[in-house]
Amino acid sequence: MPRPVIMPLVRGELVGLIWVRPLEVGEDAMTGIAQLSNIAAAAGADEVVLAWETGDVATACGVPAVGPAPCLNMVHATEDGHVLHQFPYAEEALADAPGGKDAREPRWLPAPEPRQDAELIPPVRAAVSFSFTPLDLDHPSPFGVTVVLMEEDGFTVRLTEAFAR
Repeated sequence: MPRPVIMPLVRGELVGLIWVRPLEVGEDAMTGIAQLSNIAAAAGADEVVLAWETGDVATACGVPAVGPAPCLNMVHATEDGHVLHQFPYAEEALADAPGGKDAREPRWLPAPEPRQDAELIPPVRAAVSFSFTPLDLDHPSPFGVTVVLMEEDGFTVRLTEAFAR
């Protein structure tokens, strides 16, 4: 399963890519996805892009899938709203999979038009909202400590050079 990933931006500059930590099914998955917002908030992001797969997130969170499935979803958000882009696909078995394994690849289907302020599943809606809520941390380096804490919790954090200093 490709893990949900958030890409915060500050004044058009990419902060990095942050993938969700390993998740338990249910509330833990909802919390983990919402926590993707922490680095965006700590960096003072003015926009975020969040990507997830419909079926994987619905299953992990124990919520009904919303919209086409299977589907890669990308939401581009600012404090003023968001646009949801959906890329539905069908899974096709690879005839020449190495070692006779059951390998699959996506066959992309026609994509619907992007939708302004479309309904988002609860953990994604929370991640988008909290990305623009300033963190109140009493620490000399709120961004740095947030990165360290998230990595300790199992999030995969890859910062761009400008933000890795």
